Amino acid sequence: MKLMIIFSPLLLLLLLFSSSFLFLAVESKCMGSCGLALASYYVENELSLSIINQYLSSSVAPYDQINYEPILRYNRNIQNNNKNKDLIIPIGSRVLVPFPCECQPGGFLGHNFTYRFQQIDTYERVAIRRYANLTTEGSLQGRNPFPTNNIPPTAMLNVLVNCSCGDESVSKDYGLFVTYPLRPEDSLDRIVNSSGVPGDVISRYNPGVDFSSGNGIVFVPGRDPSGVFPHFKSSKQGGIGVGVIAGISVGVVVALLLISFFIYYAYRRKSKSTVFTTSLQSGDLAGTGTRVFSGIAAINVDNSVEFSMEELAEATDNFSLSFKIGQGGFGAVYYAELRGEKAAIKKMDMEASKQFLVELKVLTHVHHVNLVRLIGYCVEGSLFLVYEYVENGNLGQHLHGSGREPLPWTKRVQIALDSARGLEYIHEHTVPVYVHRDIKSANILIDRNFRAKVADFGLTKLIEVGGTATRGAMGTFGYMAPETIYAQVSPKVDVYAFGVVLFELISAKAAVVKMNESVGEFKSLVGLFDEVVFNKETDKEEALRKIIDPRLGDNYPFDSVYKMAELGKACTQQNAQRRPSMRYIVVALSTLLSSTGNWDVANFQNDDLVGLMSGR
Repeated sequence: MKLMIIFSPLLLLLLLFSSSFLFLAVESKCMGSCGLALASYYVENELSLSIINQYLSSSVAPYDQINYEPILRYNRNIQNNNKNKDLIIPIGSRVLVPFPCECQPGGFLGHNFTYRFQQIDTYERVAIRRYANLTTEGSLQGRNPFPTNNIPPTAMLNVLVNCSCGDESVSKDYGLFVTYPLRPEDSLDRIVNSSGVPGDVISRYNPGVDFSSGNGIVFVPGRDPSGVFPHFKSSKQGGIGVGVIAGISVGVVVALLLISFFIYYAYRRKSKSTVFTTSLQSGDLAGTGTRVFSGIAAINVDNSVEFSMEELAEATDNFSLSFKIGQGGFGAVYYAELRGEKAAIKKMDMEASKQFLVELKVLTHVHHVNLVRLIGYCVEGSLFLVYEYVENGNLGQHLHGSGREPLPWTKRVQIALDSARGLEYIHEHTVPVYVHRDIKSANILIDRNFRAKVADFGLTKLIEVGGTATRGAMGTFGYMAPETIYAQVSPKVDVYAFGVVLFELISAKAAVVKMNESVGEFKSLVGLFDEVVFNKETDKEEALRKIIDPRLGDNYPFDSVYKMAELGKACTQQNAQRRPSMRYIVVALSTLLSSTGNWDVANFQNDDLVGLMSGR
């Protein structure tokens, strides 16, 4: 049955207005919360991972149903080779456990866990042995009604673990924090070495702390599953005071919700085809299958499945933290099994309606084996896009994360070729052509066979064949072509970013390289290759060998690596017109993978190559 969902400006306004008041009516003295923190659990006595997860689980699932996959995502050094067998964690290990970071009564951040008291326990034992000093004996006494020497057997204790969301006055570069209990062997230098965060930054987040004291808790910036530091995201509440908000009639909110519902329901009843509308510029979504009425773009999405909010919530245990597999700029991603198929659900805020509709438009009309497949969508409460689940994470996790086996060189070339084919398709075989605008290693997904798919089309721009488009600068720092400063968009923007990915595949370094931690010196990966490898005064072979991912050892054909480096240099030229087309890149990488034929990307004057590079 085909349905109509009208995503009108009025409905969006009503939903935003009502949901905002529902949220703000909850009294809180907290300036904001980030939703997620990490607990550093020190294993003093040999424990199984399921026990650690039982202590720090936010789920009410029975013990034998606890899912500790979220822990494994933050601890790539822990190998789960047998999912039917519990994992024993060696003594002396630190395990990062994700947990909710929320406003607590009293205006501080933390999460309240529950622990079933055992006969041999005391408050001190619970704090030290069960919770590895993530809480204290005094905190347990203050949050539970039982006297120290008279705690009933099997009593359920409240266990508070504090957390931090960061401080933009210290740095906007860090938005995920580890609650880290200090031990006697710790020092500031030791924490700096293990975290990769400069000592002065850690000290400013923990003013007055003696890091060699051996006790107490500090907050240290942490990395997400892809191995990068999420940026600080402000969630301060401002404007209307809490007292005023609390006095607003609940009836008004309910009325707004009912109006929104009836508008939504009425339009659904009238429909014969699935259509979305939103207040966008017609150029954003112009193309085959799109109708534009007075500046309102309507998108036909007949090929996509419409899911209900209830179905998505049921598949993710109401979007439980245990199902969360990623976090992007426009929303969180959750694992689910829907209608017999593994899926990844991107949950987006209403404010991201433009990105939602753009991605829906692109993936509804563009289908290729090297582009992530859209399964369906949902627009109830929030905005949801449902994709195929790609089992092996993203390329950034393999190159920059810990706990994964290094990618062999042949697989790196194959991943580069697969990604190039996906981009070539949207650059060369659609009318108008698409420009992705956010190509990076984190947006290249790897399946179980180590084949690549390009993902995340929320910034995609459509342009006429052979043309350029003017638009505000978009993308990720380190991957953005120079011309984006002047808001120029063409397929060569993607080519530049792809060249950065090629340098990542060679070096396993991030797009922005930290050169000197003490003074905060950074250099783009493009700049590093230009300075180290392509400097006219250096021995290119010797210089390149020094920058190749050391995890490869000697297991690579140097000639192949050098040719990929030359291709990366061609892709990242300052002059966009001199960069090769994706068609040329596919041919070059195909030749490189097969190790046959002559390939000289430096010979830009060759008449046979010039036309191919320019896309003619």
